[in-house]
Amino acid sequence: MASTCLENIEEFPDRIQKCLADGNDGELSLSLPGYRRSAVMMPLLLVNDEWHVLFTRRSNTLQDHKGQVSFPGGAADEMDIDSENTACRELEEEIGIHQKNVKILGRMTEMQTITQFLVTPVVGVVSWPTEIRPNPTEVDRVFTIPLCWLADPSHHEERNYRLSDGSEHLVIFFEEYDGELLWGVTARIVLNFLQKVGLP
Repeated sequence: MASTCLENIEEFPDRIQKCLADGNDGELSLSLPGYRRSAVMMPLLLVNDEWHVLFTRRSNTLQDHKGQVSFPGGAADEMDIDSENTACRELEEEIGIHQKNVKILGRMTEMQTITQFLVTPVVGVVSWPTEIRPNPTEVDRVFTIPLCWLADPSHHEERNYRLSDGSEHLVIFFEEYDGELLWGVTARIVLNFLQKVGLP
């Protein structure tokens, strides 16, 4: 059995669901001029008795956040009834995982990004194994990182990051894992999640 930072591995989804419900997380219905509502799916997978988080590396041909490690997600469509719908739609469009293979556990509080998106993270467990079919126009790679590796405080730090306009912001950077660099909003979502569920 794989080493883990969790007790009761099988009960972890119930713990997440309770933590998100207790925090009353969800959309704040923020209305900010120039900001666009969006949602991402934070997919969790149980692989060989160890929880992993699934990420994508975005294609270098995309307009926003090109080449960055991210969660499947994107801007809300008019047809989307809520953030769960947006996140599930984007999950299927980007990497071919259908909603029927995802158990939604809840939402985290929406976040403002420096690129003027309002992002609602949706947390879900993906049945595993499940076929993954990356959309090559949007995704260059799909990979996972063990949750316990992410929960190790020695694997991330907060640094000043300078934008092209000269402004500076504090940004989370993780150490490289399997050649991939997790940072920015996606890294912040991971840390918010870890704090919410009491890890480490």
